[in-house]
Formats: sequence, structure tokens, C-alpha cells
Amino acid sequence: MNIVRNAEEAVSFIRSGMNIFVHGSAATPAPLLSALAARADLRDVRVFHLHTEGSAAFLAREVAGRITSYSFFTGPDAREAIQDGRADFIPVFLSDIPDVITSGRIRIDAALVQLSPPDKHGLCTLGTSIDAARAAVDTAPIVIAEINDRFPRTHGNTAVPLSRVTCAFRSSRELPDHPPGDPTEVEARIGRIVADLIEDGSTLQMGIGAIPDAVLSSLGNKHDLGVHTEMFSDRLIDLVEAGVITNRHKEVHPGRIVTSFCSGSRRLYDFVDDNCIVEFHGCDRTNDTAIIRRNPKVVAINSALQIDLTGQVCADSIGHRIYSGIGGQMDFIRGAALSPGGKAIIAIPSTASGGKLSRITPELLPGAGVVTTRGHVHWIVTEYGAVNLWGLSLRQRGEALISISHPDFRGELMTTLAKIRHFTLK
Repeated sequence: MNIVRNAEEAVSFIRSGMNIFVHGSAATPAPLLSALAARADLRDVRVFHLHTEGSAAFLAREVAGRITSYSFFTGPDAREAIQDGRADFIPVFLSDIPDVITSGRIRIDAALVQLSPPDKHGLCTLGTSIDAARAAVDTAPIVIAEINDRFPRTHGNTAVPLSRVTCAFRSSRELPDHPPGDPTEVEARIGRIVADLIEDGSTLQMGIGAIPDAVLSSLGNKHDLGVHTEMFSDRLIDLVEAGVITNRHKEVHPGRIVTSFCSGSRRLYDFVDDNCIVEFHGCDRTNDTAIIRRNPKVVAINSALQIDLTGQVCADSIGHRIYSGIGGQMDFIRGAALSPGGKAIIAIPSTASGGKLSRITPELLPGAGVVTTRGHVHWIVTEYGAVNLWGLSLRQRGEALISISHPDFRGELMTTLAKIRHFTLK
């Protein structure tokens, strides 16, 4: 391994025409991305990543034509570039991304990663984000690393031998800080409704955002919950410390919290640092439906942007405008549905744009992506209640969804449903 002084020297290994994987979320090697964007001599470099933080330089207009972003999951920094055509989006299940890389479907020539410092055995770790980084590090001929003294050392399938690293530089910088905020009244209400659906002994998967946090905040009276998820944030820590989360009844990795990545505050990064009850694995394992379903009472809690009256769930786009990605929603919706006693839940506020738009609509916007199909959808929760669409007819689904829509839109929605389904309103 070559030890260099800084990120600028490290990215000298990158050549024009390369395909590069970039570590994401809290593990984004921001100095390497900034240094890569500053390479005016590069041409036709393609960067593959999930959502990144800390440096958007590789997405700037000034680098268009030199570096092109391809996101598997789109974060806020990449949305404008995709909309403008300077970047692109790859729709794929989170569980499939490692195989897309290891199979050579997408060739990775170099991986830019952030690592924790090596231990006495010469082993670093991938820290807070294993997801597809495991596959990239195991596959790429060139691995360029930022070894950060403040990066957590994590357990699970996270080890990276120094011998695997082509080039590295040392840093000592803090990770992105995302402390949890207080839920709104609507979010808190949704959290309580979802919490009422969760039984003692359930195994939790929660997506990212205010609603999953609100659910976690409402689980203090539960017992012996487990966690098998693609990600988690700070709110989980309180439940572990209170003895609510024990992982006692899990079939897969009992006694352990299983995740693929985490994102939050310094408190979270300190919690996972050298914590043997938290195991990080690639998203081809955490999101494998065959593994998920083996745990009892899996409760998958995810969100959406829009749901039509047949139950089609759009979670990745607003019309043609890419907002996020497919992620692991379908992996866990299906896994929870197949789990003994499991519940697959989509939880959303009933309105958007300050109450001007209903998120439950007669039809999705043109160009909107169906992330969870109406054949897979089960529970839908808003602040007005919870309905289970499984086994319901199209008309019954529409009526159920309207019952939990915002009251201001129910009349219009029912009139439209009657027209679509050819029945007369009483």
C-alpha cells in the first residue's frame, strides 16, 4: 500500500475513462471526491454511488463532461444534476446492487472509500456503510482510501486488509452530523398508529426520515423487539438502552442488530464503534428476502411520495423528476409479508405542499415510478388511520384509502373512484 500525504495525491491513480465506485452516506470520502472533481485533465469518468454527503463538487456544472454521476439512490445533492441531464439514475433494488458490481454488469475500475484505522492485525473496516461498498472493495482493481481517525470501527462483514488498499492518506475529520429532530404533530400521530401495529417480539426494519423516527419514539412500552434493517439512526439507541430491543427472538443473527449502514449524530457513531451487538453486512444479505422472512413478525416501515387508489406506491420520483430511489423498500415489503406474523407498512402524511396536495391520488403523476406494486402492498398508514389492502378488490382498496386520506380531499376522491369503478354514490 502507498501512503500519500493528501487526497490530491491519492486520486492521481485515477485515469480518464474509468468507472469509479464511491462510498456513501456518512462514509463518503469527501476529500477524495473534491480532489477528483479538481482533476481538470480527466475525461469520461463515471462515478457510481448511493447517496453521498460532504462534497457535491463532482456534481457541479463545471465538471460536466469530465465526470458523470450515476446514482443507485439519489440524495439531495444529485437531484438537480439528474433533472438537468448532467447525471443519471439507475433504478435497482438495493439487494441487487452488489451483484450488479460483482457480476461485471457494471465494471468498477477503482473504489474510493473511507476506512477506520487498522488494528493490530492490519485490518481496517468499512465503518458506517457496508451496503454495496463491500462488493466494490472486493472487486475493484484499485482501492483508494481515506483512513480517518474519527471513523467508527464496526463489526460484521466489514474488514478490509491494508494489503487490499492501493493507496491511502490519513485524516482526522468529523463525520456529517444529523441529530434527530422533534416530530411534527402529524408525524407523531403516524408514529403512534404504526406503533400500535407492532407486537412484542417483532423484528423491525425502518427506512430513513422523520416518520420512522417517530415510530421508534413510540415503542417504549414494547418488549423484546429485534432489528434486521438496511439502516438505522439515533432513535434506535434509546430503545436498546431501555431494554426494549433485545433481539432475543430473531432467527437470523439472534442477539444482534443487523444493518447495512447507519446515519445520524456523533452519538450514533460512538454507539456503533467497536460494538459487537451491531453487525454490518452488505445489502445483498441484509435485504435478501429469503433471509428477512426467516425472522418472526418482521415489521417493515417505509414511506412514499404518492399512492394511487389501486395501491400503487411511488417512492422514488415526483413525476419524471427523480427524488430518491427504489432502495430497499420492495426487499423488505416482500420479506415482511412472507415472515410469520409479519406486517409490511407504508406510512405517509396524508398531504404534501402544506396541505395543498393529497398524497393519495386517483392516479400517479405521469412518469412516476411504481416502487411497490399493488400486488405487494399491504398496510397503508396516515395520520387518519391504518388500512390493510391485502386481499381487497380495486373498489375496496379505493374506499379504504379514501378513508385515511385528508378530509378535505375525500369527497373529490370518492367522486373520481365512483367514475373509475362505475358505481353510483349513495
